[in-house]
Amino acid sequence: MTDFLLLFRGGQVDAAKLSPEAMQQHLHKWGQWIEKLSQQGCFKGGDPLGNEGRVVSGNGQQVGDGPYAEAKDLVGGYVIVTAASMDEATEIAKGCPIYATGGTTEVRPIGRL
Repeated sequence: MTDFLLLFRGGQVDAAKLSPEAMQQHLHKWGQWIEKLSQQGCFKGGDPLGNEGRVVSGNGQQVGDGPYAEAKDLVGGYVIVTAASMDEATEIAKGCPIYATGGTTEVRPIGRL
């Protein structure tokens, strides 16, 4: 078994534009998906990320606000899952609620150089 990072890009929900009920439904879908992964024994952890950030570059000498150019590229969070293969991790990612809001999921193996 290998650990995989599911990196969520785009698909941010503007809470100011949603009713409290719609926001609750959106969050409930994420909770259900995480609970399903937990019950299957493949969920290892994950968290949403804040919108603010910094980018350090140029041998550590340049620091800029960021870390993104466009909202569709914003990394909004991640989940770590355990799967037997890249194909299995990709199937797990297909159940993510982010697609309902136009986001994408990047699937990457952890610890393979």
